[in-house]
Amino acid sequence: MDHNAWSSRLLWLLDITEIVAFWHLYRIPIILSTFTVLMIIRTILHLKIPRERLSGTPLLASPRLPVEKEKSSIEAAGKKTLGEKVPRRIVGGLKKKSSEDGSRLGDGKIQILVFFSSLTGTTEKTAKVFTESLQQYTQDLSTSTTFLEPEILDLSYIDYDDYFINPPKSESATQYFYLILVPTYNIDTVLDNFLEHLQETHNDFRIDTAPLSPLLGYSVFGFGDREGWPTEEEGFCSQARDIDKWMSRLTAGKRAFPLGMGDSKKDAGERLQEWKEGVEEVLVHIAETGSLGEGVVGSGDAVESDVEDVDDGEEVLFEERNVAQRKTKIQKKDVLNDLEDLGRGLGKTDPSEPLEVDFTTYSKKTRTPATTITKEMVPKNSPTYTALTKQGYSIVGSHSGVKICRWTKSALRGRGSCYKYSFYGIASHQCMETTPSLSCSNKCVFCWRHGTNPVGTTWRWVVDPPEMIFAGVKAGHYQKIKMLRGVPGVRAERFAEAMRIRHCALSLVGEPIFYPHINEFVGMLHKEHISSFLVCNAQHPAQLATLAPVTQLYVSIDASNRESLRKIDRPLHRDFWERFNSCLDILKQRRFEQRTVFRLTLVKGFNIDDEVEGYAALVEQGLPCFVEIKGVTYCGTSSSAGAGLTMQNVPFYSEITEFVLALTEALQKRGLGYGIAAEHQHSCCVLIASDRFKNDAGKWCTRIDYQKFFELLESGEKFKPEDYMGGRDTGMGLLGKWRVRSQGRKGVQEGKKQATFTGSQG
Repeated sequence: MDHNAWSSRLLWLLDITEIVAFWHLYRIPIILSTFTVLMIIRTILHLKIPRERLSGTPLLASPRLPVEKEKSSIEAAGKKTLGEKVPRRIVGGLKKKSSEDGSRLGDGKIQILVFFSSLTGTTEKTAKVFTESLQQYTQDLSTSTTFLEPEILDLSYIDYDDYFINPPKSESATQYFYLILVPTYNIDTVLDNFLEHLQETHNDFRIDTAPLSPLLGYSVFGFGDREGWPTEEEGFCSQARDIDKWMSRLTAGKRAFPLGMGDSKKDAGERLQEWKEGVEEVLVHIAETGSLGEGVVGSGDAVESDVEDVDDGEEVLFEERNVAQRKTKIQKKDVLNDLEDLGRGLGKTDPSEPLEVDFTTYSKKTRTPATTITKEMVPKNSPTYTALTKQGYSIVGSHSGVKICRWTKSALRGRGSCYKYSFYGIASHQCMETTPSLSCSNKCVFCWRHGTNPVGTTWRWVVDPPEMIFAGVKAGHYQKIKMLRGVPGVRAERFAEAMRIRHCALSLVGEPIFYPHINEFVGMLHKEHISSFLVCNAQHPAQLATLAPVTQLYVSIDASNRESLRKIDRPLHRDFWERFNSCLDILKQRRFEQRTVFRLTLVKGFNIDDEVEGYAALVEQGLPCFVEIKGVTYCGTSSSAGAGLTMQNVPFYSEITEFVLALTEALQKRGLGYGIAAEHQHSCCVLIASDRFKNDAGKWCTRIDYQKFFELLESGEKFKPEDYMGGRDTGMGLLGKWRVRSQGRKGVQEGKKQATFTGSQG
């Protein structure tokens, strides 16, 4: 190598050495400076160039979507988002739907998923037949384009996370409806794991407590064996009940139809068909309206105004429960003034207003009806209408109403019926409470109706035809029953029974006998084999005298003398005492034509003290078939407080029994054949019956053979109350209870006490 080459190489080595030395000496400042320059450049580029979302990242798709649909949905999503500025959304838990989404369908489809579990294959076969039938039904509907073909899924072969943590996802806006058919086993099965999964999902703090709330709804049917588990409490369909409970919590209470249960050895087919028809009706309603139904628990709408509390632990219904129990106080300015208050409105009569028509005055003089009447009793824009609807009434026409009581809901949930079941065999969930007249001629201090119903002594309003009222009250009653199908504890079998009215209590509010066409209305009830229990306040003897036979006729006996009746009933008629006695005389004349009842509502401080003999005299005057003694129910209303009624006026049950003892003794002293027949402590009510209602064995038979009643009624021949007396005795064993209570009573011999209760052992 020549000298020049060595010189060049040496210089190159010297340059490298200097560069390395320079790097070692200044490397830290160089690195920091370079990092700073790069950060400045990155910041400038970030501000000037808009961020674009990459379309190459695939979207998550449901494993149940076909590959072609999955690809098309990904491409569509990519095209849609290309070039758009979309902010990132990072939230904890599940995304909740807005109130507008809820269970509304929009333009989507309904996918029915039928889940089942089976060990022996019986439930699997039943589920397949059920799904095929359901598919045929949805195809035949006019809204068939809304429904996709139902799918059947075995709980043993699916991943629970795909269906029971979130509903299956779909890019086509498909919404899902779950149906679950399961048997109950006394051995470990897949259902135990399924139930454990549902429970853990609800209690998992990492996700929402109701992750399945986007579902349109769900319903469960269970198969069981009553030979092994006779009742629900003992385990009949226990696993189906548990699934129903946890699904209610996971879906925020979207129980579309009550839990159905059938005995696999007896009535499973019949019960399943009954449940299927109910589910199909719900599906049609969802397809047409996009929701479970107005007021149905889980629909998001306000539920029935006085719905009972749900079962313990049903916290998912907390919001609906709050809505249901939120009572709006009626302002004084909105309260309808009583038109019959003395001294009010004198001199303000409009001469152009039609004259009143007096249908109620009991007099030998005939009155000529006035001309055309156009005034409505309860106009829709009136404070009375607003107040009654807020209390849960459905107003029919211009003067009628219907409402369901808490005992109807109690019976639907299997929690027992009211005293009418113990006394007369009436199942509360098959009973309709209505009235064809919201107006009354009394303003009783214990009235439950908050003093908001209209009052009057004469009928001066538009008269709605009975056909319209009958159809309207039935529709209103059924609508309120449907609103309860999502309430925990309601069973499909009881729900189906409730959708067939068998009894009608004409005692809701006002005075039913006040309605001019009451006989035609009662005739419509009887034509459909609906029993009639009519209550009147003993102020309309002319109407009472012309009343057609009813199943049972009540007269309210709220006091034993004129002054006491004036204070407690606050009647509007000036001749109220004369009217009262005339009604008792009419009842005595008709005691062999129909069952008659005196209803005594006891109010401490008003009609209990020193009035036993007076009541006994009234019983002797009217000789009713039965005497109901019931303690007053306090509502806590302002109207009651204004009348001087407080909780101190509500008698204890022990005080009711003491009064019954004294009254029975007084009746026996007068030689009247009456005895204690039944009691219902929950209702604070006791029944005294005439000896006419004892069977040959000397046992009380106060219940009614309703089929026999309608047969006798349709025969056209005369019959007596004893002819449709039920065969089952209703004695409740009062002797043992009251003998002890009555041992300390002075002036009454033990032998007389025993004689008083001899017939009550039943």
